[in-house]
Amino acid sequence: MPEMIQINFSRRFPVFPLAGMCLLPHATIPLHIFEPRYVQMVGEALDGSSQIAMATFAGDRWKQEYHGNPPIRPVVCIGQIERYERLPMERYNIMLQGICRARIVEEFMPDEGRPYRLARLAALDASPETHEGELAGWRRRVQELLENDPLSGMRLGPDVLKWFEREDIPSHVLIEIIGHLLMTTAEDAERRYRLLAESNTLERAEYTEAQLRELERLVSRARTQTSDWPKGCSWN
Repeated sequence: MPEMIQINFSRRFPVFPLAGMCLLPHATIPLHIFEPRYVQMVGEALDGSSQIAMATFAGDRWKQEYHGNPPIRPVVCIGQIERYERLPMERYNIMLQGICRARIVEEFMPDEGRPYRLARLAALDASPETHEGELAGWRRRVQELLENDPLSGMRLGPDVLKWFEREDIPSHVLIEIIGHLLMTTAEDAERRYRLLAESNTLERAEYTEAQLRELERLVSRARTQTSDWPKGCSWN
């Protein structure tokens, strides 16, 4: 969690649920806000801490009940609105930076004056930096995976390696960067949520490494059959 950003867990956070979108700590995503209830949410957030909780829907009820309040999954990412642009026709463009993962303790449905839901949250893995010394081996192994064939051919591989080469970037942050840059498609939504919901830093490290090794295996096997990457392989 960035040191300069304070989070007050005694208050209630506005909740912004999206399908197929899972913000991770240390990641930054652009969002176009046009739905009236969430335009109000962003405006009110900007008048306060500029923090919102990014959530994902649980199951498929949101497809029929999106304009209501379909159930959401219990782990969210608290995001800070870094930049915003107020647009004509009551809209916003915002840049949201993930700050930390959190668990929903209590949910408050919309009321007469507030068309969006709120939640009381509790932090998950509030001090991931405490495991930094134990992640040295993970960092070395993952960097070697990304540098060597076949994963060196990934389109986003060089972007990720740039972060690994920076000694000032802690390994627990690199775990989130891998999830953000390499788990990008709709097919990866479940992997990203699993990474978000895992409260233990070492378990997150093990999970990302296992995913990379599985991708390495798939690519190597596909090369014996075709020169193309395997169908459905979304980390490219």
